[in-house]
Amino acid sequence: MDLIFDAFKVRKSQGKQFVPDVRAANPVGFRGLPVISNTPCGSGCNKCVEDCPTNAIQLSPFSLDLGKCVFCDECARVCPSQKVSFTAGYRMASRTPEGLVMREGSNSLGPVEASEQIKKLFGRSLKLRSVSAGGCNGCELEVNAMANVNFDMGRYGIDIVASPRHSDGLILSGPISANMAVALELCYEGMPDPKFVIAVGACAISGGVFEESVALDRSFLGRFAPELYVAGCPPHPLSIVNGILDLMGHADGRW
Repeated sequence: MDLIFDAFKVRKSQGKQFVPDVRAANPVGFRGLPVISNTPCGSGCNKCVEDCPTNAIQLSPFSLDLGKCVFCDECARVCPSQKVSFTAGYRMASRTPEGLVMREGSNSLGPVEASEQIKKLFGRSLKLRSVSAGGCNGCELEVNAMANVNFDMGRYGIDIVASPRHSDGLILSGPISANMAVALELCYEGMPDPKFVIAVGACAISGGVFEESVALDRSFLGRFAPELYVAGCPPHPLSIVNGILDLMGHADGRW
């Protein structure tokens, strides 16, 4: 009996873990979408640029590329003008890498443009194959979390499948190491047409902290441009789910 009561206590302390509306969720403790103020930088100050590990920040005019950003928060910590601050916003997806660039005075990214073809073909059933191309397992854990009881992407007809033969799209994570380049190519070739790619996380989008590494082979992305880019290091499951729903044309998160 004590074990039963202990289980009830744990359940009560955890509360309701299920997210009833992924469009209106409020994640606590998540370092997400940055806000760039119009406050001018100090004369000659470039501390944020010097401390950024991925060269995601540009000055004159000020911009922050979320496709490169690893959300380390160093820019916000060292900036005496408080130019950058991070929020819990998780809507961080775009159809293009350029759409992930935040500029002065911006507090959100532009809306993800829906793909009418993807909505027509996969609007009610989308099967995805996840490939970790040299990733650290951070993005991969968040991709797997989309299917758990919290986020439950299956209620939208979205599933991760075990075989490329059963998939409609490929979720790519990791910087694409040379050792994984052929495996990634074979997986994509094994998927039936029509098919598309979703790049998840800074490593997949830009190479992240490994961008200059000679151990990478990112030629795959030169031949098969992703339909969706989801920023983060790693991205929140809400970021990925919302980006996919936008791509599929389900603006209200409903069928």
